[in-house]
Formats: sequence, structure tokens, C-alpha cells
Amino acid sequence: MIALTEPVLAKVRALSGTELPAYLYDLGALRDHAAFVRAALPDAVELYYAAKANPEPEILAALSDIVDGFEVSSGGELAHVAKAVPQRPLAFGAPGKTLDELTAALEHGVHRMHVESATELRMLAALTASRPAAAPIGVLLRVNLAVDGGALADSALAMGGRPTPFGLDPAQADALAAELADGRYPGLRWHGVHAHLASGLDAAELVEVAASIVSWSTALAERHGVELAEVNVGGGMNVDYTTPASRFDWLAYGRGLGRIAEANPGLRLRIEPGRALTAYCGWYATEVLDVKLSHGTEFAVVRGGTHHLRTPATKGHDQPCAIVPVDSWPHPWQRPTAGQQQVTVTGQLCTPKDLLAQHVAAPGLRAGDRVVFGLTGAYAWNISHHDFLMHPSPTFHFLGGLPVGTV
Repeated sequence: MIALTEPVLAKVRALSGTELPAYLYDLGALRDHAAFVRAALPDAVELYYAAKANPEPEILAALSDIVDGFEVSSGGELAHVAKAVPQRPLAFGAPGKTLDELTAALEHGVHRMHVESATELRMLAALTASRPAAAPIGVLLRVNLAVDGGALADSALAMGGRPTPFGLDPAQADALAAELADGRYPGLRWHGVHAHLASGLDAAELVEVAASIVSWSTALAERHGVELAEVNVGGGMNVDYTTPASRFDWLAYGRGLGRIAEANPGLRLRIEPGRALTAYCGWYATEVLDVKLSHGTEFAVVRGGTHHLRTPATKGHDQPCAIVPVDSWPHPWQRPTAGQQQVTVTGQLCTPKDLLAQHVAAPGLRAGDRVVFGLTGAYAWNISHHDFLMHPSPTFHFLGGLPVGTV
């Protein structure tokens, strides 16, 4: 079970039945958490938010005056974030960028381009060659590095150190760095390296990864006689869905990055967390429609399901939740009630994969009671298959924080 914040509990109780399911975002809690993260980082470290985790305009606005910028991964995200938080620095990453997307990035004045391939570099060079009066575009070479030791071994989602479509092979990155250092592309200015290698790591593992990235990047710059100005070590901070009260150790991570910065004076480090910033501020509230027994297992069927909240299905876990009892029962038929100590919570979809949480301790759970799932502030609604079976969309509620457009 997970504890609800007071603003969320009050809102869940106040929601009408027609407003369920509902996503609730505690923007006050989000800003407090982001401010804590910012304070834990040394001055040499920039904090960018990876908008893919949750691009709701209210989320972006709440973070805008705390983070140093935003990382976007498509032309659609680029346009959306630029509109929601205008005039904020943007970094554009992800493989497979199209010519139209790169053109849009130049028009928006993107702060950094994360170059993922030789083709991307050639495309950017061709685009910038036609605008000789403009300032050079800042680029980071994204590199798929192998990391010594076992830092990446426990990652459930690795993007580096193995064959993946992300970034450049180190040998190819070396060749492109040579081209940039030789001044072959006057419309581009090479600032350094980007390397987001894995997700789901703890602070000690991420410090180890960051140190390896910086060491490799420093050697790369020295080989080509250029200044290394920036290294983006990505995100990947662990969010533990099995122990929702635990948090990534930002203080230890900040100290580790501080040691790296002290050993490399003048180098700007950048991180780009997504899930670890916003997961804790989001809640998915719904109601129990039915309780029934099947082959010894008791199921609570709730309104909505994994087409609204895909996270437990994609990560293969039970989404942490809380029960909010509702005493009223307006119907003339008997109220379905759980007879066992535990229930499995499932949605309305016609698939056995529509599981939100198993073995939930909920003795006496009744139809009409409300179930609130926590840690849904990232990779939840925005990655879900909304139109499957054409159920109504959830409603959205933003508690506290700044109005959209405030910077």
C-alpha cells in the first residue's frame, strides 16, 4: 500500500463518479521534490527534464523555473514543449531524426543537438551550410559506450554498452569528432559528449557510469586537440515501484558528481532525469465496479485499466495503490464485497494482461470503493494505448503549483 498526500486524498474524496477514472498531479509536491534535487546538485551540474516522461503543460510549467532546460525527443515534443515553456533551453535527442525535425529544431533555436549518427551530422551540416550568417549550432555526440565494472549489469533497460540503435559506436564517434575538430562543418560547434546508457540504476552505479563517460570524453577531446566543454551523462535514476516510500539518493549522487566536477575544472556536467522527477507527483484514481471469485482468486474489476495506466504491464510489476472506502451504495442490488484478505486489481479490457496490481491487501473491499494508484507521474497516461476498446478517457486534475505559461 502507498500513503496518499493530503491534497490528493481530499481530491479523491471530492471527485464525482462521472469524473473517474482520474489522473491527479500534486504540483506542489513536484516542485518541492524538484527543488530538493536541484539543491543536491553542485553548481557545475545542469538539470534538464526529459519531457518524454510526462509532457503535460502543467508539469512543464511547474518545473520551468527549477530546471535549467528540457530534453525533447521528437519534432512533436519540440513544438509542444517550446509552446508550453517558451524561451527555455531545449536539447534535442533520440535516433531517427528526420530532415523536417532538424529543420524545425534550427528554427526553434534548440540549445543542443544530440547527434546520434553520421547521417544526422551530415544532415545538420547541409542545413547549416545554407544559413552562413547564423551562429553555429551546438552539438554533442551521443556515444554508446561500454562501461568497465558491473554498473550496467543490473539495469532492466540498457541503452549502452551493447548493440542498440542509440548513439554512435565509439570508433565512429572518434572519426566524427575528428571531422568537427578540423572545422569541416563551420555551421556546427562541437561542445562535447552525451551518453545515456541505462535506466533503473542507484546513485553509486550512476556515479560510476558518469565517471567513465567523463574519462572517455576527456581522452577523446585530448586526442583531437579540442576543449571539452560539456558532458551530458543522461538520466536513469531508479524509481522503486515495489517500495514506493524509498527514493533515489540524490544527496549521494550530487556528492559523486561534485567529485567528478572538481577533478575536471571548467567542465559543465548535465543530467536529464525524467521518471525520477515526476513519478511521485502523479496518481490514478478509479472505482471498483465489481468483486468476483475465479478459481480461488478474488478479482476487483475497476473502471479504466492499463489502456490508461500502462506502466505495470510494460514493467511487469504491481502498481502500488491505496484504498479509499466509500460508505454509500445507491443501488438496490447487493453490494459485491471481497471475502478474502487479498485481491487482484484488474481493469475493463478484454485481455488477461489488463492487470494493475496482484496480492493487494484489501479485506472487505467493496464495489464503489476507490482505488488510487501511486507513482503514475511518469510513463503512465502518455505511453498508454488510449483508444483500445474506446472507453472514456480519464479526467485530469492539477493540484497547486503555477499556472500554465508561468516561467
